[in-house]
Amino acid sequence: MKVAVFHDWSALERDLRRSLPQRAVVTKRQELLSYDCDGLTMDRHAPPLAVLPEDTGQVAAVLRCCHAHGIPFVARGSGTGLSGGALVDQQALLVITSRMRKVLEVDLDNQRLTVQPGVINSWVTRAVAGDGFYYAPDPSSQVVCSIGGNVAESSGGVHCLKYGVTSNHVLGLEVVLPDGTVTQLGNGLAESPELDLRGAFIGSEGTLGIATAITLRLLRAPECVNVLLADFATMAAAGEAVRSITAAGLLPAGMEIMDNVTINAVDDFFGYDEYPRDAAAVLLIELDGQAAEVQESAEQAELLCRQAGARGLRRAEDPGECAVLWKGRKSAFSAVGKITPTYYVQDGVVPRSTLPAVLAEIERLSQEHGLPVANVFHAGDGNLHPLILYSAADPEAERKVKELGAAILRVCLDAGGSISGEHGVGADKRCYLDWMFGPDDLDTMSLLRQAFDPEQRANPGKVLPTPRTCGESAKRVVTLPAGVGLY
Repeated sequence: MKVAVFHDWSALERDLRRSLPQRAVVTKRQELLSYDCDGLTMDRHAPPLAVLPEDTGQVAAVLRCCHAHGIPFVARGSGTGLSGGALVDQQALLVITSRMRKVLEVDLDNQRLTVQPGVINSWVTRAVAGDGFYYAPDPSSQVVCSIGGNVAESSGGVHCLKYGVTSNHVLGLEVVLPDGTVTQLGNGLAESPELDLRGAFIGSEGTLGIATAITLRLLRAPECVNVLLADFATMAAAGEAVRSITAAGLLPAGMEIMDNVTINAVDDFFGYDEYPRDAAAVLLIELDGQAAEVQESAEQAELLCRQAGARGLRRAEDPGECAVLWKGRKSAFSAVGKITPTYYVQDGVVPRSTLPAVLAEIERLSQEHGLPVANVFHAGDGNLHPLILYSAADPEAERKVKELGAAILRVCLDAGGSISGEHGVGADKRCYLDWMFGPDDLDTMSLLRQAFDPEQRANPGKVLPTPRTCGESAKRVVTLPAGVGLY
């Protein structure tokens, strides 16, 4: 027999108001509706109550109140996530970190900086650019997404090919655990002898606690940067250029591909023709380092692109011209939104060698399901971001879109890839996780989660498949014996 769980929200609100400034507690329905979804707008659930803490002490007080009342919570940053990770799809308190926007410490001698989770990604580089440093992870939403959300999803971006994703650039975390305890994961150094709980927390999508101070690795700005733009008559030729460049031993800072639908959307969006409108695909290649190294690498990359069938090549060496070439790629999702305001972004990974075959299969599936798909992706590491375009007026749209999205993920897995590269699992793909992992794998993940959160109140129901959220998934809930934990 299933027993309903009732939470005393009035008592929780009363305790929260005692612990926080009055403006930090949000109760009005019209205000709560502002948080009814994240970047995945297809699913919407307004939270029953929300808070906006401003420092670690306030976050700890909030989670202690939740712990005392047995009420779950969901952490939310800027709300730009694309997998429903910040969605309150069951009764839970929403903890919004967007007012935690302070740069806490700048330590250029050790090439690091510590920020609160609400600091916007692009602000980090802005804070240190004048001293010749920058922060490498750069999601396309970097002007609006927050560092706390980047940590939760282990976000990537254009430069992840050479420099890695968020997990490669976080040196330490101050974390509030689900019971309100404040702890430190990682010591702010590049190497540490203890168990890497910092690494376990990054990418955990808010299921282990809330990071309230994040120490980031800074890099020296490169001496020279060149950006190449190559256009191709076929997507297969663009994929061959990517393959040949990596096979030759070149390591660009980033390699990005946009298909014809995206090219035209971007050119229309900005009102110019930076990308050839008749190209089946354009390939952007960024090379950085010392001037002589970049010059030699750019010449070799140009040759390999021509051998792969590039119709035209353009090289940008001036920082302003480089920014223009990247502007379209960074704004691709927004540009596609001008074609249709409703689209669904999928996120899968495939081996680079399979890109042409996988993209051909996505095109076949697009025609089979009757839904257009625009492709823009991190070609260097095979991280695909197909955008499924649909009309919200179609009553069957959600079912059709999710069926096509699932079929695309199955193609990625069959090619030896993954169901997510950087957007996370969240609510959107939790029912597909057991396509990739067996029961023992999922049980191990659950054990780790329970070590941090024995009552499973942190972002409940996300990431791991459960009977409630996935009718086809077997129950995989592990109960830890008393006294067993992870240290």
